[in-house]
Amino acid sequence: MADGYFPAWRVKAAGTVAPDERPPWGAAVALGAQHVVAMFGATVLAPLLMGFDPNVAILMSGVGTLLFFVITGGRVPSYLGSSFAFIGVVIAATGYGGHGLNAALPVALGGIVACGVAYAAIGLVVMATGTGWIERLMPPVVTGAVVAVIGLNLAPVAVRSAQGSTFDAAMALVTVLCIALIAVYSRGRVRRLPILLGLVLAYAIDVVATNVMGLGKPVDFGPVAAAAWLGMPAFTTPAWSGEAMTLIVPVAIVLVAENLGHIKAVSAMTGRNLDPLLGRAFLGDGVATIVSGMSGGTGVTTYAENIGVMAVTRIFSTVVFVIAALVALVLGFSPKFGALIGTTPAPVLAGVSLVVFGLIAIAGARIWVQNRVDFANNRNLVVAAAILTLGAGDFALRFGTFTLGGIGTATFGGILLYAILAPARAPD
Repeated sequence: MADGYFPAWRVKAAGTVAPDERPPWGAAVALGAQHVVAMFGATVLAPLLMGFDPNVAILMSGVGTLLFFVITGGRVPSYLGSSFAFIGVVIAATGYGGHGLNAALPVALGGIVACGVAYAAIGLVVMATGTGWIERLMPPVVTGAVVAVIGLNLAPVAVRSAQGSTFDAAMALVTVLCIALIAVYSRGRVRRLPILLGLVLAYAIDVVATNVMGLGKPVDFGPVAAAAWLGMPAFTTPAWSGEAMTLIVPVAIVLVAENLGHIKAVSAMTGRNLDPLLGRAFLGDGVATIVSGMSGGTGVTTYAENIGVMAVTRIFSTVVFVIAALVALVLGFSPKFGALIGTTPAPVLAGVSLVVFGLIAIAGARIWVQNRVDFANNRNLVVAAAILTLGAGDFALRFGTFTLGGIGTATFGGILLYAILAPARAPD
């Protein structure tokens, strides 16, 4: 049968399975569940760090993945999970304190929806014109610096959240150690989930230290026992704040850079040119972010963790991601699951934040390394320096009652500065 809008998905039981093929159904279900596990740590952790409902976040990750699947015609293997790129700007826009539900959640959602609209618009333009203009406007020196700034801008928040009582500070550092030990010394699939498994290990240590030894605030499992196994998540509608929207919208640039890199990585692994689908991929991710924000969920993005799973298994079938999305939908409709996630101790979350925010900053540097950014070129040097200083120092611009925060100033300023400066010749 010839392919139409969707592939025909011919069955292949062994070897590399291409996006337009599928493994037998039993294997496909197991592989789909594995992808949910791969994205689980970040997709659940990001809403906790921003004060979002984790049930809604994981539900909307499933919905977003299905939307992405339909918009790309089932031809781009990818899972959409909570994006860490939103954490810094959401915290800045809402003043979130680091634990419990974010009281200004609707304001954050309005910004996320606005970001999704900008991202979807970029997708439509790319569908009409190609990706060349993006690569010229946002070269690796700019995108790497912007990603790094998001992590650096968050650093004070992570440190403050870890400096409660002496026990809280110690438990935060224990959490960092748990994640580090798993990341460095574990093997196989365990090594792919250091943040999730490190959090679980630190959680267990915290329970022993508090509930058994009485060293800190005990974990209350009452809400877990009282929660139903199945039920509707607590959806939230957005509110519209111009200041919050302009603070959060620049994240679209980071999402474009992420998605561009991920799709090129999948193209290299599959040996298939997916560049013609980049515009539809941006559009799918943007629409998924809009729908998520309208419902109370986080902004979403494609995931490197799932690309890693594909690299190991050599299974690139897009059918597998439909199954993964359905598993996420089931988890999203379980209040007991959400209540369990909500019992995560504050010092454990603080320790995870210390690691995650640092990893975001390092991810920016990694973009420079992978793309061989030449810092002997003064344009690259000055542009990166300006972005890092403006963003890490939270340099805000005020226009009457409107304020453009440090991340927005760094992003737009970096793009403008790179465009203004004439190509610089490396010194002799």
